[in-house]
Amino acid sequence: MKHTIIAAGMSVAAGMALADVPVLQVYTYDSFMADWGPGPQVERAFEEICGCDLQFIGAGDGAALLARLQLEGPRSDADIVLGLDTNLMQTARDTGLFVPHGITAPALTLPIQWQDPEFLPFDWGYFAFVHNTDLANPPRNFEDLAASDLRILIQDPRSSTPGLGLVYWIEAAYGSDAARIWEGLSDNIVTVTPGWSEAYGLFLEGEADMVLSYSTSPAYHVIAEEDDSKTAAAFEEGHYMQIEIAGMTAASDQPALARAFLEFMLSPAFQSVIPTGNWMYPAALPASALPEGFDGLIAPETVLHFSAKEAADRRDAAIETWQTALSR
Repeated sequence: MKHTIIAAGMSVAAGMALADVPVLQVYTYDSFMADWGPGPQVERAFEEICGCDLQFIGAGDGAALLARLQLEGPRSDADIVLGLDTNLMQTARDTGLFVPHGITAPALTLPIQWQDPEFLPFDWGYFAFVHNTDLANPPRNFEDLAASDLRILIQDPRSSTPGLGLVYWIEAAYGSDAARIWEGLSDNIVTVTPGWSEAYGLFLEGEADMVLSYSTSPAYHVIAEEDDSKTAAAFEEGHYMQIEIAGMTAASDQPALARAFLEFMLSPAFQSVIPTGNWMYPAALPASALPEGFDGLIAPETVLHFSAKEAADRRDAAIETWQTALSR
């Protein structure tokens, strides 16, 4: 009986100790927190210095992430939302669910200047169509792709940031002619997946010739698998740039800890995980810090990008153009 009482006492004490550890909940997209993503490394590194329990909560892809936060509203348990991008930034700001971070960012290595009171960048890259290197005559532009018999996998712009990025890519490159491009692509599309992971998995299973992903995706295969059989098609129109961001919520009950995480996010401990964890370019590390395998990637001559406000203003019409073209 004495041993039972002692054991019970120890259990209570342990529970009280755990209760004293602050919890920081970070909503993010599924691939970030996957075993092979940067999440586990980031969690270990931050918990070593924060004296807290960092918990990543998966919510599909980037656009689905924002949709979940909007559904939960001020009652959300999220302290940080990590994985939106500049295409969603104005929409996220307009919800009123984010607060200023109050952080002076260190020197950033983005292709554009950054100054925003509520959101900070953690990585960036270019959208691209990835294919096997043995693909004969890869397309040089969207016109070539639409005229070909190539099978492609894309993501839904209503739930996926790459899917929305593709809509903006065609919009930025072709303007009022975007509908014609989409109509031409409609018979190339094998399926439209909710998020990036599903589409890329199908591509690796051989279900299509090309998949919408990133110009940096081949680096994963080279570095992690010693496989140089994947490459990205360089398009003459240029490539649309994505900058991924994070912000702290107004509902957070751990604002100081949330701010500390955002500061950590721009530190070398976090940023050094990005190239071989998220397979993107880090937002606060120089190109010289990138591992071998990044040097052979395509480098777009033309960078396409909408400001946060312009992306928000164009979103509904651009998605409607996509839906109309694919329904014919």
